[in-house]
Amino acid sequence: MTFRNKIFVIFTLAIVLAVVLVTTGVTYSTRQSFNDLNARRTSSLIGQFQIEFTKHGQDIVRRTQGVADAEATVRMAIDLSRPQADVSLYVHDAIGMSQQHQLDFLDFVGSDGSIISSAEWPARFGYKMDWLSQTPDWVSVGAFLTRMDSDSGPSLALLAVSTVRVGEKTLYVVGGERLGKEFLASLDLPSGMRALLYRNLDPNFTATDLIDAAGPANDADRFAPLIAQEKQTPGERSAEIYWTRDPASAEMFHIMPLGGRQKALLGLLLVGSSERDVVLLERRILLIAFAVAAAGVLLGSLMSWWAASRITLPVQQLAVGAQEVAAGNWSAHVAVRSGDEIGKLARAFNQMTDQLADQRDRLVQSERVAAWRDLARRLAHELKNPLYPMQITVENLRRARAEHPEEFEEVFQESTELLLSELDGLKSIVARFSDFAKMPAPILQRVNLNEIARNVVRLFEGQFSAVGRPQITPDLHLDDSLPPIQADPLLIHKVIENLVLNAMDAMPAGGTISVGTSRYQNSARLEVTDTGAGLTPEEAKHLFTPYYTTKQHGTGLGLAIVQSVVSDHGGTIGVESEPGAGTTIRVDLPIAPATTQHQEAVGRLSALSPVQSHSPLPSGSEDTAANEPADAGSTGSAASADHQDPFEKVSALSPVLPRSPLPLEHESEIPEAAMPEESVHGQEENLAEPPEDLGAQAVEPADDSSREES
Repeated sequence: MTFRNKIFVIFTLAIVLAVVLVTTGVTYSTRQSFNDLNARRTSSLIGQFQIEFTKHGQDIVRRTQGVADAEATVRMAIDLSRPQADVSLYVHDAIGMSQQHQLDFLDFVGSDGSIISSAEWPARFGYKMDWLSQTPDWVSVGAFLTRMDSDSGPSLALLAVSTVRVGEKTLYVVGGERLGKEFLASLDLPSGMRALLYRNLDPNFTATDLIDAAGPANDADRFAPLIAQEKQTPGERSAEIYWTRDPASAEMFHIMPLGGRQKALLGLLLVGSSERDVVLLERRILLIAFAVAAAGVLLGSLMSWWAASRITLPVQQLAVGAQEVAAGNWSAHVAVRSGDEIGKLARAFNQMTDQLADQRDRLVQSERVAAWRDLARRLAHELKNPLYPMQITVENLRRARAEHPEEFEEVFQESTELLLSELDGLKSIVARFSDFAKMPAPILQRVNLNEIARNVVRLFEGQFSAVGRPQITPDLHLDDSLPPIQADPLLIHKVIENLVLNAMDAMPAGGTISVGTSRYQNSARLEVTDTGAGLTPEEAKHLFTPYYTTKQHGTGLGLAIVQSVVSDHGGTIGVESEPGAGTTIRVDLPIAPATTQHQEAVGRLSALSPVQSHSPLPSGSEDTAANEPADAGSTGSAASADHQDPFEKVSALSPVLPRSPLPLEHESEIPEAAMPEESVHGQEENLAEPPEDLGAQAVEPADDSSREES
């Protein structure tokens, strides 16, 4: 498809889409406005119904009370209060009283609930209306809906109850009217709306019970599903009924349940609103939209021809320039022939190519400086702590020489021991940072993870139950069916040692260390769990961050190095901990592929002899291993180095993150006095100049000879 055709399609689609969006928006707004209007009209009609219902009920209460206050009613109550009164004398009194007070229903009921006289059904003389005695105060109840039986059948009635009390006897006067089409006719209905009433007098749907202001409703059977649903789950709801296939025939009904005194469903008020007006309006909107869309297509074709001729040539030039930049010609430029947006784009393109090379050089230089400054800051932080006591010691020596010469020899001996101790600490720090780039890359082979875990726990048995230390109980849960893993046995041995030391530090008062292995998906899982104080979420978040520690000792590199070793093996490491619930560190390592039994035997031999592995520890790590357990987020006392157990030779990983050796020209940047003799032999100091590309040095592959350095 040519660019001109694409422009035509884009313009056409844009115009059609705009018309569709506007049409949809107008139609939606129209529909929404109509629905809001219907909702307001329906709400108004329901409010009118409730007002009329209340007024009608108050009128029935007033007329029923008028019957109760009538002289004939009072005389009846007095006569019936006498012993052995003859109630048959008043059997027909209710008929005349109901006609006089214009009541459809009127019953006189005695204190025992027996009907004395009934206007709607005289034959009910003597029947019981026990529910009257269940409410002590009928005045506060007012009018209420109920089902009333008469000689013509059941009806939905609006009743009120008044009482005439003579002595201990009570005469109940029950009066009311039918709720039917006359009541609906009293409602003032807006144009396009109607009200229907369903009298729930039968368990099954009865079409004759659905009425409107003129009588039984037409097509009443269409309402059967709605009424059945309302009977099952009473509540206000709305539903739409299509009387024909024409959408204009649709009618929206809002259904309101009518409950009685006992909250029983006695009737339903259905307020209908015709959809004809809004459907006809939507059709007119659609016709207008089609006309506008047709005009838009014609306009789109004209605009596409003009835009294509205006845009195509400059865009092609920019495309050629971009291809030249992609090919390596960063000095490529495009001709600027206009002052509009295309011309601005061309000028911006030319400025970009001019600045691109300069910005690249600046970025590389900034990265180098930032890396060097970060390394210098870390080293300065570690060296600052031992320098202060050394300064104090030298000042004490000078003061003792000047003020107390007779004690100078003793002070000199103590001070030189302290200075040597601090110098050893400085050498250890410098050695650790020197090892920062000397950690050998792992030599992978088939290794039995269970054997390594057993060997590590065996190395620490003397520390677990040492005299004068809190008792620590080891607990092994090893999966014997676990296949071999593809790993460096020495490095994995050190990883487990660091995790065990970390767990010991987390339990200064003793506890249980659990070491377990299992199969997890396509990896072998190692779990080391302690019963210490646990970690906060913030501590767990930064647990593997280099230089992060909450302890007074250590460099904050232990677990960062563990993470680096696990990552070098293609594995993952995570922590799960809660304050007061201990900590679990999980390591997932890849399972070794199938190989020969000879290689597997070599892996087992390496796992059984981790100290005599293929490469010695990095320089300085033997001297500091026992004093540098892995850092963790939980506090605790470090494992003491009083007992010279075999684990002290390999107890901690060297604080190494990168896997490439530090170039010789930068090893000289460590002061000679703070470096081991073999580290400074033949080197020159060069602290003033930073490395040329520290980031590049960190990713150089490790030389195999680095594994043989002592």
